[in-house]
Amino acid sequence: MGKQIVRSADSVGANIAEGQGRYSYQDNPHFVKIARGSLNETRHWLRLAYARNLLTQEQSDRLHPLFNELSPKLNAYLNSLTQKPKG
Repeated sequence: MGKQIVRSADSVGANIAEGQGRYSYQDNPHFVKIARGSLNETRHWLRLAYARNLLTQEQSDRLHPLFNELSPKLNAYLNSLTQKPKG
């Protein structure tokens, strides 16, 4: 389970970087959506780890604010990529 948490967490940043590096209007939002999925997958694995007593309450409490901050930022970034220019 630990390796899966690391893979999904690493995938968030890797997909953002890959989308940015492609310099394609269509590709970038696609990879941000994949990053968002990886973030949700990481959250899932961490919930399971906590439920199985592999994470303490303190560890879980330290991670929770990171997701609360990162999720809206990732959505805002995606929205900024998909908005059509005005005028």
